[in-house]
Amino acid sequence: MKHGQSLSLLLLCLLFVATMCNPPVADETAKESIPNSETIAPEGFKALFNGVDLEGWYTVSDGNGPDSLEIFRAENGTIHAYPSQKAGSRQSFAGLVTKEEYSSYILTFDFKWGEKKFEPRTGNVKDAGVLFHIFDETDFWPYGVECQIQEGDLGDLWIIGARASARVDASEHYATNGELKTKGEIENKYHRFSRSFSWEVPGWNKVEVEVNGDHATFTINGKVVNEAIDMKYWDAEKNSWEPLTKGKILLQAEGAEIFYRNVFIKRL
Repeated sequence: MKHGQSLSLLLLCLLFVATMCNPPVADETAKESIPNSETIAPEGFKALFNGVDLEGWYTVSDGNGPDSLEIFRAENGTIHAYPSQKAGSRQSFAGLVTKEEYSSYILTFDFKWGEKKFEPRTGNVKDAGVLFHIFDETDFWPYGVECQIQEGDLGDLWIIGARASARVDASEHYATNGELKTKGEIENKYHRFSRSFSWEVPGWNKVEVEVNGDHATFTINGKVVNEAIDMKYWDAEKNSWEPLTKGKILLQAEGAEIFYRNVFIKRL
């Protein structure tokens, strides 16, 4: 073999080895344009959070923190609460609220806790929640019904400025065939019915809230844990409790870093 041919063959071999060790890198812009599969809604559902920005939502807060930094941020296909706030600092409690009202639907989403906690709750368990059927935003928290998201109490039912019933056992935990009890009066804004059992797991947890007008069922990681029956709001003009059948949806940030993703809704 001639010397020139040997040199050419050697160069080709070196080029082949370099290509195999350093494959071409995809263009980052193109990479970012690929849809995140986690924002694609299941059949029959609609994405309330598009995975990119907070279009269709707005923020409310108690104003007890600096609020100079955004409390909710769309980030890597998630809604990140308290994304850049320093751990241990005093921060506002806040809610991310849908601009649209809903009546009968299935709401599903995943959540997981971050590492940070903030004053005034640095000494407490991490806390958040999803409020629905919001009917009065003049006060904070807005009036409505809540599926609690809290370490050890995932799925508790909170009744905020409203009235509802639940089936409970002797310890007032949810029981499918338990006694029907009703809570809610004008003088006391907050009332609670405990979940049957906390099915929370480390990392991501799946929450499902099925709402049919004035009735709601909470399912955590595939387990039914609570139920709100005969939800009502106080109508001052009629001077009576009236059926609570629609309202906006709110995701809470309550002094603990939390991530939400796969926020989907299906109208019934």
